[in-house]
Amino acid sequence: MFRTKSVEQSILDTEEPEHALKKSLSALDLTVFGVGVIIGTGIFVLTGKVAKETAGPATAIAFVVAGVVCALAALCYAEFASTVPVAGSAYTFSYASLGELVAWIIGWDLVLEFALGTAVVAVGWSGYVRSLMDNVNWTMPEVLSGPDAAEGFGFDLLAFILVLILTVILVIGMKLSARVTSVVVAIKVGVVLMVIIAGLFFIKAENYKPFIPPSEKQPAGSGWDAPMVQLIFGYEPTNFGVMGIFTAASIVFFAFIGFDVVATAAEETKLPQRDMPRGILGSLIICTVLYVAVSIVVTGMQHYSELSVSAPLADAFKATGHPFYAGLISFGAAVGLTTVCMILLLGQTRVFFAMSRDGLLPRFFSRTHPRFKTPYRPTILLGVVIAIIAGFTSIDELATLVNIGTLFAFVVVALGVPVLRRTRPDLPRAFRTPWVPVLPIASVAASVWLMLNLPVETWVRFAGWMALGVVIYFVYGRSHSRLGREGR
Repeated sequence: MFRTKSVEQSILDTEEPEHALKKSLSALDLTVFGVGVIIGTGIFVLTGKVAKETAGPATAIAFVVAGVVCALAALCYAEFASTVPVAGSAYTFSYASLGELVAWIIGWDLVLEFALGTAVVAVGWSGYVRSLMDNVNWTMPEVLSGPDAAEGFGFDLLAFILVLILTVILVIGMKLSARVTSVVVAIKVGVVLMVIIAGLFFIKAENYKPFIPPSEKQPAGSGWDAPMVQLIFGYEPTNFGVMGIFTAASIVFFAFIGFDVVATAAEETKLPQRDMPRGILGSLIICTVLYVAVSIVVTGMQHYSELSVSAPLADAFKATGHPFYAGLISFGAAVGLTTVCMILLLGQTRVFFAMSRDGLLPRFFSRTHPRFKTPYRPTILLGVVIAIIAGFTSIDELATLVNIGTLFAFVVVALGVPVLRRTRPDLPRAFRTPWVPVLPIASVAASVWLMLNLPVETWVRFAGWMALGVVIYFVYGRSHSRLGREGR
């Protein structure tokens, strides 16, 4: 159960003609992918919710705190991605350092994280598009607007079609995916910069007072809705004040989810030893700066107590008498979610492909397309399944599972860095995580703290999914593992 797969064997597997992925990505492509998946609903929605309910103008500090937590994990990811340039991200890293069972668990976790994330984002994209259609008096029938919009049966046709189109793009090739992403990210970043620059002219200094509002006790949680930290330590999180900033950081962390997807494309990168660290860290730095700037501008345009929760950026411009900018922001949000959905689907298929190539899932899914050199079988399978989930399911309540899954992956990767340093000190490392083991330990502690701020219900659901994964491993994965068979 704890046998490890050598880095040399992992790299050798990528050279098998029928199971090899095409190397076509540069550091710029990776950075664009990172920015494309990180800048999503978080920057357009969470800013208002957190400022109004938890941190006030100090939301900018909360974004910095969340960015630091991600940066600690990103430094660990960068070392692994440059040392083990193989598809699979945290799954592959765990296999090389912590053993097969841990690798399976984290791979199973990523399957949940990326699949659910893709479906959630597709449903969110559909909502923005329907809103834009309503502005020009085009209305979708309720029965085709999803279960949230319809009474009784509802099928979200737009979300279903979006996932299928993105599936086709990913099958055709990574370079096409990178080009589509580049165009969409340029539009999305342009809209964000427009918000920052235009909003500067409407800032009022009095809206920043007080910058850190006085502390208030949060409404008491009970049962499944209470955060895990309250159940274990009896700690009751506060709104506003200094501790409110840390509570806010656990919420705005949602906005950073996705930078780890960049690591799943390591095998398709031309010079992974050099470009993977640049892509991971570069995209994270760019997005943190943009998040901080947007939160400062929007809380300066409108007092935090008056901000909208559903569409804070657009409504802030409406409040200052500029509806044109509000429409542009809605357009940017709709366009931007396209790349978020595509890159999450990309990460999902690469993890599934890597697990299949190792025999932990059926080897049928590890063959690449003879022409496009993409993992077309898992891409088509997962694309169709996720499209159906997005069409039929209302899954807002399950969105927190994406968060806990990501944080769990952070913990495993951070633990793997000092372990691999100890077991394989001879490996060439193009990028080395600084201050090992202090920095990885700090990354684990920060990630666990944010996990503890999630509701008990989220932990129960996550534990159920992990238990199912362990059963599947012992029933199928352990006996079909290529590493195990070769050992026998």
